Amino acid sequence: MALKIATRGLVPPFIVMDVMRAANEQERAGGDVLHLEVGQPSTPAPQAVLAAAKRALDENLLGYTDALGVPALRERIADHYQSFYGVTVPPERIVVTTGSSGAFLLAFLSAFDHGDRVGLANPGYPAYKNILRALGVDAVGIPVEASTRFQPDVSHLGSFTGGDALDGLIVASPSNPTGSMIPESAFERLVIACAGAGIRFVSDEIYHGICYGMRPRTALEFDDNVIVINSFSKYFSMTGWRLGWMIVPEDLLRSIECLAQNLFISPPTLSQVAATEVFDCFEELDANVARYSENRAILLDALPKAGFDRLAPADGAFYIYADVAHLTNDSESFCRQMLKDTGVAATPGIDFDPQGGHKFLRFSFAGATADMAEAARRLAVWMKT
Repeated sequence: MALKIATRGLVPPFIVMDVMRAANEQERAGGDVLHLEVGQPSTPAPQAVLAAAKRALDENLLGYTDALGVPALRERIADHYQSFYGVTVPPERIVVTTGSSGAFLLAFLSAFDHGDRVGLANPGYPAYKNILRALGVDAVGIPVEASTRFQPDVSHLGSFTGGDALDGLIVASPSNPTGSMIPESAFERLVIACAGAGIRFVSDEIYHGICYGMRPRTALEFDDNVIVINSFSKYFSMTGWRLGWMIVPEDLLRSIECLAQNLFISPPTLSQVAATEVFDCFEELDANVARYSENRAILLDALPKAGFDRLAPADGAFYIYADVAHLTNDSESFCRQMLKDTGVAATPGIDFDPQGGHKFLRFSFAGATADMAEAARRLAVWMKT
């Protein structure tokens, strides 16, 4: 007799990982591959972080920590909010997590029940909807487009009334995959509108620090009852250390603590000890952002010349989201052929938008500047053939 497979685990794959596997296979077969598919820094953790980790390995037992994180790290995060945003956050409301992924799981479990409705932008980070659906929460896609900078705004909330009302809204500014940001006044209006409507606001701020002109604003500046999620993976260049954090309102704190105790016991101890040093490394980290900015400039100049001339506003993060409807109606096959012909790996938009993503693809410019210039050259040649 066949054993049962739980339907909650039957979520779609994260296609970017499939693209990365195909790119790696082509590379192992001798192909010269340029990786513009994966959204992760190509730089190591800052030197002070590495030094702290080496000391900890030599000197510390590295056992479990408090479920909510070591006090020293929670205090450094609180100091960061005061110095960077001018917002006072009690360390007691800061929860250190196993990556931002762990934070999303804890946030969704504590804030939403089975059958609740949570809005999120299409296109958007696919793990939001997949985690929500695995938990029995209804992930409600909000189609967004260039007219709203590929971001939800207050006008979208009017579509959800009565039995269609939302229980939560997830917003990322800067966004993955578009890199777009919500202007300050629009962001404030959206946060306040959600508070007035009883909609739990979840602000994904993991790309804060990687912005090009527009200043990032934390949702905490506009409402103290939001859930803010951040990570050491992007700006702080600690992707494989699997460490993130969240700032939570008082009413969810005990629930999140109990969930964290049972699901994770504690975040990775070595990563926490090392990360306490990262807030002294802004000069090194900002040098990474300067390189991203140079990479961005190369692609924003070269891609339109190659025929990729319909681009979302690349305000932050390290992504360019391109509308390729004039080139293909199947972004997956387009990306496969592009990888085969040019060695340039990019991510099909279907990963981020099941409805309209077949007309889009995402380029990541987190890699080396020389790789961006060479990718631009290859694409220009390919598009002319």
